[in-house]
Amino acid sequence: KYRLAGLFWSCFGGARPRPILDMSYSRHFLDFQGSSIPSSMKKLVVTKLSSNFREAVVLRQDAPVPLPGDGDLLVRNRFIGINASDINYSAGRYDTSVKPPFDVGFEGIGDVVALGLSASARYTVGQAVTYMTPGSFAEYTVVPAKQAVLLPSVKPEFLTLMVSGTTAYISLKELGQLSEGKKVLVTAASGGTGQFAVQLSKKAKCHVIGTCSSDEKAGFLKSIGCDHPINYKTENVGAVIKRDYPEGMDVVYESVGGKMFDLAVNSLATKGRLIVIGFISGYQNPTGLQPVKAEMLPAKLLKKSASIQGFFLNHYLSEYKMAMEHLLTMYESGELVCEVDLGDMSPEGKFTGLESVFRAVDYMYMGKNIGKIVVELPNSVNSKL
Repeated sequence: KYRLAGLFWSCFGGARPRPILDMSYSRHFLDFQGSSIPSSMKKLVVTKLSSNFREAVVLRQDAPVPLPGDGDLLVRNRFIGINASDINYSAGRYDTSVKPPFDVGFEGIGDVVALGLSASARYTVGQAVTYMTPGSFAEYTVVPAKQAVLLPSVKPEFLTLMVSGTTAYISLKELGQLSEGKKVLVTAASGGTGQFAVQLSKKAKCHVIGTCSSDEKAGFLKSIGCDHPINYKTENVGAVIKRDYPEGMDVVYESVGGKMFDLAVNSLATKGRLIVIGFISGYQNPTGLQPVKAEMLPAKLLKKSASIQGFFLNHYLSEYKMAMEHLLTMYESGELVCEVDLGDMSPEGKFTGLESVFRAVDYMYMGKNIGKIVVELPNSVNSKL
């Protein structure tokens, strides 16, 4: 029934690994729909630990295309997601035992072009999948089949859900205790994950306040249901909250850090909850942190019976599949806006190709994006996909 790809190991250096299954039947997977898998590819590699992405990362032109193992998929990436924490990863902050060189990028979406024997029980060549696996900043990525999510098509909107959407969904569900009428403050509300925190809080019938840095972003926030966008470049956020919400915020979804974190603490209501999902304002610093006024924190929390809790997606992977399925259903039924920023409004135009990842990271740290920043990887010339 199945033909094994025994004749083609020479393309990958001659050593014969575990079999890769050919699921195209009429043609070998190496020529799936006219798109052959080359022996080498481009990918981004961290060669020096630094929070300066341009210093830390180089574009390799001739990296070998990896071979999937028995339970793996080989995915040709079509879109890759940019995350604020990409520079934490390039700085070695997540796993101090890992030394350069190592691959970078957390998430991608593309086509299955080859797969291992066990992986063929659930997947076939040509299917669209998205995934959250280190090493997505490459033309091809090996993805464990159990970590892949099958999709109806390759659309960048699906990619917004992988890290940004699930972070908002799981953190608010597990820690937010949202209910009708609660007041929720979302910082960096028009960004990749902020857009979902706003919409999911509205679905829970909360009153949502969102901070942003431009009138254009404020307009976007209104369009996705935010009750009160605040442009912190033209308004004093603390003063506005004190004036309009004297009893404070029941929940704060905080990703900025530094002065915004201090403001969030001060704006908490009695029994208020502050969820820390990041602190982007400090990531470019050598320490990865911006100073906060911590000396008064115990007294402030005690005075309000308030709480602060961190949320790191990797600690909630048991909830991940459920969250992803729920978000996909919401998007496909038109209940969720998945805003993608492909860089069309950036100075040098759309983010296309791995070389534009550097620009995309800069664009994020300039605070220019509306929605999730995504880079498109164009298909090779001979591809018909």
